[in-house]
Amino acid sequence: VVVARRDGAGDTVLVGYVVGDAPDPAALRAFAARTLPEHMVPAAVVVLDAMPLNPNGKLDRAALPAPVLAAPAAGRAPRDAREEALCAVFAEVLGVERVGIDDDFFALGGDSLKATRVASRARAVLHADVKVRAVFEAPTVAALAARVEEGEPDPRPELVPAERPDPLPVSYAQRRLWFIHDLEGPSPTYHIPIPLRLRGALDLAAVRAATRDMLARHEALRTVFTEIGGEPYQRVLSTEDVAADPVVADCGPDGLDAAVLEAATRGFDLAAEPPVRVHVFRVADDDHLLLLVLHHIAGDGWSMEPLARDLITAYAARAGGRAPGWAPLPVQYADYAVWQRAVLGDEDDPGSLIARQLAHWRDALAGLPEELGLPADHPRPARASGRGAQHAFVLPPDLHASLAALARDHGASLFMVLQAALAGLFTRLGAGTDVPIGSPVAGRSDEALNDLVGVFVNTLVLRTDTSGDPTFAELLARVRDTDLAAFAHADVPFERLVEVLNPARSMARHPLFQVMISMQNDPSARVELPGLTIGLEPVDPGVSRFDLALLVDERHDASGAPAGIECRLEYALDLFEPATAAAMAARLQRLLAQVARAPGRPLSAVDLLDDAERTMLLREWNDTDVTVEPCVVPDLVEAQAARTPG
Repeated sequence: VVVARRDGAGDTVLVGYVVGDAPDPAALRAFAARTLPEHMVPAAVVVLDAMPLNPNGKLDRAALPAPVLAAPAAGRAPRDAREEALCAVFAEVLGVERVGIDDDFFALGGDSLKATRVASRARAVLHADVKVRAVFEAPTVAALAARVEEGEPDPRPELVPAERPDPLPVSYAQRRLWFIHDLEGPSPTYHIPIPLRLRGALDLAAVRAATRDMLARHEALRTVFTEIGGEPYQRVLSTEDVAADPVVADCGPDGLDAAVLEAATRGFDLAAEPPVRVHVFRVADDDHLLLLVLHHIAGDGWSMEPLARDLITAYAARAGGRAPGWAPLPVQYADYAVWQRAVLGDEDDPGSLIARQLAHWRDALAGLPEELGLPADHPRPARASGRGAQHAFVLPPDLHASLAALARDHGASLFMVLQAALAGLFTRLGAGTDVPIGSPVAGRSDEALNDLVGVFVNTLVLRTDTSGDPTFAELLARVRDTDLAAFAHADVPFERLVEVLNPARSMARHPLFQVMISMQNDPSARVELPGLTIGLEPVDPGVSRFDLALLVDERHDASGAPAGIECRLEYALDLFEPATAAAMAARLQRLLAQVARAPGRPLSAVDLLDDAERTMLLREWNDTDVTVEPCVVPDLVEAQAARTPG
């Protein structure tokens, strides 16, 4: 019998109890490992003379003796400077004290996003071209160090403060966002609201000073845009030219949501005003909501952390009567925009990075469907309104743990499991077997960008082939191969990819893909300051850039164990009713629960119906029994003729 017990560190481990002719526990574990996935192999085996039974003859679990669980043996120490550096990188990214050279990155909690950070950090410290695929294929320090030794030096130029041309070019991402703004006019579609609830005594003078500090620190927050000859350029304003003071307003609890929504959705004039606004809503003397509204042209989802951190740091310093003591940023966003062009090179040069990566994407996306046939409630309008809503649901901790184990057993990440499930669901709902799904990647490919606010995020098109009714394990293997190839070619700006592939354009849908999946692995925590508690309060601006978007927050408890996956299915109101979105989310959860238990099950064998739907289909719709009086056929003919003599 195998039961779960708590070890000395408070973690749950499996313990096997066995009776027999004194079997060797190590040999028994090795035998089990040949059949079972790693997470199901007992961590310890206890040999008993007999199983303890209660008076009913059933196993008395309370009487099972506690095992002596030895502390895990320390992994091998690094043998050279390269392994030492990689051990430090693994530990830093995973947030653990130390990592041995044989410890598996994904078994320690690694995922796709963290693998990208490992590759970026390793490139910086080793000055070598470390790719994300290498982290998946060589997930230990020992194996990855051997790959790095055989690899090529990092060909990228160093990111340093650049000599800035006049006019100053924009980045590729800024260029696309400027043209969308120019086409649609001010719109909340590309706003990023960051609402911080502040409970306690708030120092408004410190808030004003901290806001000015934040704008002075990040040039992207005081940049306006101008058009010359049809092309946008950026102009960085001086701190003296920016109105930095936040807008302060009194607002009761009943009117807070409406006031925040109005402030979060009010448009920007990107040619005349900085792309960030700060509002303070006073709910009570000891209760305020601080709202930062950032236009996507100046930041991305990964910018929220440094932006909020810098504002909080500056506030704490100003409240104490001093300037913030942070170290200067190594570069600014304008330096990145110049560097980005140097890294990508000239498309006419076959050896340039952008030419090589564009060749991959031309092949990978050849014949891509123009539109994914999702089961919508309404016909697609000629022009998308951008109106959206969200349906929230939670994958419970036990399912979270099972999905994480499934990913580990197949050398994949939890993100890949969710992507495969989403693609499989769409196929089962009639969308076909060629399923393109978009996903953001951080785009911070140099360590100098880690603490910088700006729009670095890039978008990858992850094309999933669900044809042939594969098992989920087979589908996951396809997704893994596709994603690793995409991660290796993630430098081509999505904006440029659209221009080169030139799909049929429409104001009604997003180009190349209409569904997005985004995973957040480091949710913001509550922050304590003297006399003040700060918490992030989500706000739904009521927009959707895509037909559907699955937004995922992976949660862990204090010990690092899976604590559930918080999901939001964002949907376009042009196409979907709330009930349809809720039903789709429920089907996704049922699919995940079934493939977690049986990854060898084909897609066609996954049951997507709930009990009520099954009852409706099999019983209610088939409830056609009618009582008929005994008679002969001529009587029926005469009766019908009498009813309809014409």
